Amino acid sequence: MTERPRFLSRLGLADVVTAGNAALGTLAAALVAVDPEIAARLVLLAAIADGLDGVVARRYGGTAVGPHLDSLADVASFGVAPALLVAATVTGAYPYAAAPAAYVAGLLVPAAYVALAVVRLAVYTVEDSGAATTHGVQTTLAATVIAAAVLAGLDSPAVVLGLAALAAPLMVTAIRYPDLHPQDALVMGVVQASAVLLPGMVGESFAFALLFLALAYLLLGPRFYWREPTLGT
Repeated sequence: MTERPRFLSRLGLADVVTAGNAALGTLAAALVAVDPEIAARLVLLAAIADGLDGVVARRYGGTAVGPHLDSLADVASFGVAPALLVAATVTGAYPYAAAPAAYVAGLLVPAAYVALAVVRLAVYTVEDSGAATTHGVQTTLAATVIAAAVLAGLDSPAVVLGLAALAAPLMVTAIRYPDLHPQDALVMGVVQASAVLLPGMVGESFAFALLFLALAYLLLGPRFYWREPTLGT
């Protein structure tokens, strides 16, 4: 019998889902300039995969590679992809010759967003993985806010740039965010999937609901939401 390559023997089913998350994030980044709405949908699909890998790990067992792989995948899906979505929206609306300050902001804010997302994920992997709460806003949540705003039709340069500027520093604060209770995570997942899959005004309404829920948790979660944790990076 042929022995599996050593690096493959270290991977589990949850790790395959995590790799799928990275693939979705890469596709989102590649499609930002082609169709921002499709890119936003792929970011939200990556967020669903990010939640599913935890479910799969608890059901079938995780691996030592899992937390590191998860953080690497999240850099693509919830760091680079939403940052490029913001950059494309702002720089596309404000050419450098017409509005140099806005153009530069459209580059610097996304760059800072990625840098702080990487820091947040590294700290999470070392200190908070498996903990009841985590320091700073989850990168998944920050990306969900940006993608949901685009799908809800709130995709003006000022809005997406403002959301990125708000979420970026919150990712590296000392504020502790509790993870979602299973029932709440399921509700959020259903709303998220509906925003991705349903067309027209119906899908837009679910995207607006997702944005409202995500912002409510981002702003109020540390103070008012303290329940049994399950998900989140």
